[in-house]
Amino acid sequence: MTDLRRLGASDLKIAPLMLGGNVFGWTADRDASFAVLDAFVDGGGTMIDTADVYSAWVPGHAGGESERMIGEWLRAGGRRDRVLIATKVGMLPGEGGEKLAPARIVAACDASLQRLGTDRIDLYFAHQDDEAPSQEAVAEAFANLVQAGKVRVLGASNFHAARLKSAVDTARAAGLPHYQVLQPEYNLVSRHKFEGELQDYCVTANIGVVPYYGLASGFLTGKYRSADDLGKSVRGGRMREVLEGKGAAVLAALDAVADETGATPAQVALAWLIAQPGVTAPIASATSARQLEELLPAMTLALSEDQLARLTHAGA
Repeated sequence: MTDLRRLGASDLKIAPLMLGGNVFGWTADRDASFAVLDAFVDGGGTMIDTADVYSAWVPGHAGGESERMIGEWLRAGGRRDRVLIATKVGMLPGEGGEKLAPARIVAACDASLQRLGTDRIDLYFAHQDDEAPSQEAVAEAFANLVQAGKVRVLGASNFHAARLKSAVDTARAAGLPHYQVLQPEYNLVSRHKFEGELQDYCVTANIGVVPYYGLASGFLTGKYRSADDLGKSVRGGRMREVLEGKGAAVLAALDAVADETGATPAQVALAWLIAQPGVTAPIASATSARQLEELLPAMTLALSEDQLARLTHAGA
């Protein structure tokens, strides 16, 4: 059985891998989405991450597609008490305004609850920072949701260190619930947005970290090894810059450690993340149960100090 990790200083305990829901209702249809969700829970996974804006970028979509798909799955299988749900507000405009306008936070939360078919969001993220409303007003809006029992724990995504610290200090000074979780972009080939001041603050303040793009949109699976591979998926076009940068060195290090451990490059990449200071659980998505089942062993893969150091050096 997978050991659970406490998410920062919150009362939530989760498995060391979160399932990304961005693909549900987009590149994963209903059958594929249900199969991935079933495999995740059956394999010991505990928290699913989504957002109201998923997948508004797709022509013909308006946002909320992922939440609706997860809601259908929850109702169909009676799984609600077996999983924790994380979702986000701040990138999908609508009733109440845009970004983190206090009225938008309230309206968006209610809309997410309806799409998910649940009475509570276990972890509610500010999807991006917003300097238009005061941090006091934002904290009060989130606090009202917590007080109403609609939200259990608050998190921030895509915040810089100074703004995250300011938001936490502001909420604490007012005696309000504060962000206890951070969701940054972080993986072996994209480290500058988290490492340094932001990581140090999270470790010091005991803020749980759940990085997204844990596999760098599939690059760290080894799927994209040359320019000829870039047409393999809708995300392939993003990989050219990675390949031409540190990507080749990172893949070589992943291959070496994979050979030593009998694991796959994807499992090694996620295990490296799981071992980083402050990180509770990386987020990874899958469009099939087979893909998901390959990722699950990362939760129990222990890398040696030498292996971790070689991977870190390759991506530096």
